[in-house]
Amino acid sequence: MSAENQKIKVLFRHRSMEMGGVEKVILSILNNLDPERFDITVCLNMNQGELRNEFPKHIKKIYFTDGREDFSKNPLIHKLQLVRRSLKLSRVLKNHKISDRLLGNKKFDIEIAPSYSTFSSVTGSSNKASRKIGWFHSEINLPAMQPLVPGILENFPQFDHMIYCSQKIKDLMHIYYPDLKYPEESVVINAIPIEEIKRKAQEKIEDLPEGPVFVSVGRLHSRKGYHKLIDAHKKLIDEGFHHNVIVVGSGEEMKNLTEQIRINNVQDTFILSGNRMNPYPYVKNADYFILPSESEAWPLVIAEALILQKPIIATDTGDVGQMIKDRETGYLINYETDEMYAAMKAFLTDPELITRIRKNLENIEDQFDNQKIFDAVEGILENLYQKNQ
Repeated sequence: MSAENQKIKVLFRHRSMEMGGVEKVILSILNNLDPERFDITVCLNMNQGELRNEFPKHIKKIYFTDGREDFSKNPLIHKLQLVRRSLKLSRVLKNHKISDRLLGNKKFDIEIAPSYSTFSSVTGSSNKASRKIGWFHSEINLPAMQPLVPGILENFPQFDHMIYCSQKIKDLMHIYYPDLKYPEESVVINAIPIEEIKRKAQEKIEDLPEGPVFVSVGRLHSRKGYHKLIDAHKKLIDEGFHHNVIVVGSGEEMKNLTEQIRINNVQDTFILSGNRMNPYPYVKNADYFILPSESEAWPLVIAEALILQKPIIATDTGDVGQMIKDRETGYLINYETDEMYAAMKAFLTDPELITRIRKNLENIEDQFDNQKIFDAVEGILENLYQKNQ
């Protein structure tokens, strides 16, 4: 048998590659799985998003439909192309003959759904012999998750293995659904490309505004709490505490947040800067980092801000409380406007607090052990493969 044939054939199924935590996790795993041992294919429903061309060279990328980036700039034609794409995608996803053909009729040993958006694509695969892995990053009890829960619960028992990105995410599943038939389970926290973050943070960007700057990086989604952050910011400005907030990211709330900023008349001090391929220089050059989310699992952005040694204000959600020691390496708050306001005010008025946090961040990167994470993932893949032999 040739070496190629002896490799474990792995298929990742994902929706698209917009800038996000899950997408960064996928890339870090793909960059670090041993190419001598694994033959990896990524299949995207849509070839879309800022990270769509960031896959390592040895990874084979297949996609079912084009991304918006490749569509016409003419609004009418663009709309028609979206409709046509939607019809094509639903046909491909419903008909195994078409999807299998696009995948080169290759028989994979292991199929992976890195988020719940492709759970059913993997559990419903025509390849009954492959081992199936799900990856779960969400707090199952969130109101916004409820419409998706029945589908998630139906898929869970059909996997051979479920990976959770944090202990809390796993615990919540078992608390809310103790009678569900669970597959084998592991907790594998997200890996942090430490050297890459530090290197990218050196890139030159335009000067940030004068005075203390809080930066946040995240999708503009109602769950990310930016509407509350605007209110906290406005209150501080009205009380004469000069500072700026910059949010790096875009998303469906852009219009609402822009309007809220205008109504509050803080256009000069609360800046929605849109997406950036490289957000790290903004984090590095700001004074503080703030995460006002209603919910997170094991947020990569917190780890990234810690690596760049920024004092952080963050809501105590998911595993944030394990990543940050309150008033030691950051400042934990509840998801309340008043608490955001109080924490920001403390950062602006208490130099001793900031000095202590900065001191404690000096060796913070020692707490991240990436190799252990990649070894754990490889171990899971190897074990499932052996079971199939």
